[in-house]
Amino acid sequence: MDGMTPMRQAEPAVARGGLIVNALTVDVEDYFQVEAMAHVVARADWDAMPRRVEANVDRLLELFARVGAKATFFTLGWIAERHPVMVRRIVGAGHELASHGMLHLRADRQTRADFAADVRASKRLLEDIGRVPVRGYRAATFSIGQGNLWAFAALAEAGYAYSSSIYPIAHDLYGMPDAPRVPFRPEGADIIEIPMTTLRAFGRNWPVSGGGYFRLLPYRASRAALRRVNAGEGRPAVFYMHPWEIDPAQPRLRGLPAKSRFRHYLNLARMEGRLVRLLGDFAWGRMDEIFLGRGR
Repeated sequence: MDGMTPMRQAEPAVARGGLIVNALTVDVEDYFQVEAMAHVVARADWDAMPRRVEANVDRLLELFARVGAKATFFTLGWIAERHPVMVRRIVGAGHELASHGMLHLRADRQTRADFAADVRASKRLLEDIGRVPVRGYRAATFSIGQGNLWAFAALAEAGYAYSSSIYPIAHDLYGMPDAPRVPFRPEGADIIEIPMTTLRAFGRNWPVSGGGYFRLLPYRASRAALRRVNAGEGRPAVFYMHPWEIDPAQPRLRGLPAKSRFRHYLNLARMEGRLVRLLGDFAWGRMDEIFLGRGR
């Protein structure tokens, strides 16, 4: 696609047993902060909501530690301000700390100036709390696309080395199906975009990066898709999830449209078991070490 130059693929990292190391990522936000809840929980009311994110993140840290998996935690500044000790536990366990913005605002609903201020503020806050450089960013709801490619220049100017904000699929909430399926350099910005992983079949891209699709589809389908990316295409995949997805006891909020309710609450009780299987079936690492190289 014009203005986007796919990068030359480096030899993927291989773990013990010959498995390609995939990127394990967590979007650190609470259950009431997702896009689906925006119409029923105002940002002004977030502080009044019971928070469950810290217990859920601690559970993920425990699960990852059992198998020696490392991950990248794209963390909301709002969460970091209220849970600084949790942020330091993430860093202390050897995981990468990255930015998810301050308030889970969609990038495509902000002006360039507002977006630039948001990504600078979240980076500065996370670095102050975590005491490590923050090099990665993920836009809320994968909201960088054809209409706001200027976001990459703003991210580079703020000091980020990479973004993981484009999903090359067609979706009612996000997506840029014509974007490269592999890491690329956007024109005019000294930054790498690492898109969410898809498979190409029947003339279109199919999502295989986790999230709601991981809860919707049988586990064997997700496993087969990730194996195809690793073995068939010879490259690492990016998998993402949220802490609230392993929390079937979270409050059920009223007033959600049927589609949003289905997407959010589907198979929450099965998620942890599937995640445990996923952690055992594949090798997992941090975004920065897989795509940027250790120490760069």
